[in-house]
Amino acid sequence: MTRAPSSFRSPRGQRGVTLIIALVMLVALAMLGIWAYNGSTTNTRIVGNMQVRQESMDAAQAALETTISSALFTTAPAAVAASAVDVQVNGVNYAVWLKDKDGNKKPACYRSKPIKQKELNVDLAADKPCMKDTPKDLGIESEVAPTSITTGDSMCSETEWNVYAEVTDAQTGAFVAVNQGVGARVLTTDAENACPI
Repeated sequence: MTRAPSSFRSPRGQRGVTLIIALVMLVALAMLGIWAYNGSTTNTRIVGNMQVRQESMDAAQAALETTISSALFTTAPAAVAASAVDVQVNGVNYAVWLKDKDGNKKPACYRSKPIKQKELNVDLAADKPCMKDTPKDLGIESEVAPTSITTGDSMCSETEWNVYAEVTDAQTGAFVAVNQGVGARVLTTDAENACPI
């Protein structure tokens, strides 16, 4: 008895193989779908976390700028940092805490240098509050200060500050810290109270 070539086998014998191949393909497609879904949700979480981090950075920077712009910044740094600075970014409220490098809740002045009278310019409005004596105060009508007046320290000092801000997002737990150095001209009496010489 001769057998028929394998290409002429009955369709009945091939039905089982087709079912197995279809099931394997179905499982492969299901796994590919699950993998794509997990990848997209992971990417969505990453983008969301980056957005929260950026918003926290923006809040910290805004709090630093608000603090530095405050008149109390150099005269009463502890009062400025006594409570959190509330900042709203994209409709979300962030509480920003100001600290120094040691964890104290205040901006820290770490250096001050008295400004010499001779370094000031009588024509600049910003320099006038720092001058101890102006020629007009001495009854001299000249706009140029005599040498004896311009040799000592003025009433102001140049100070350097370190302002550290921390933000922790309440929903995600994202933590951001921003450290910024600031130079400010202050009265020497304020510099003596806040800064080491």
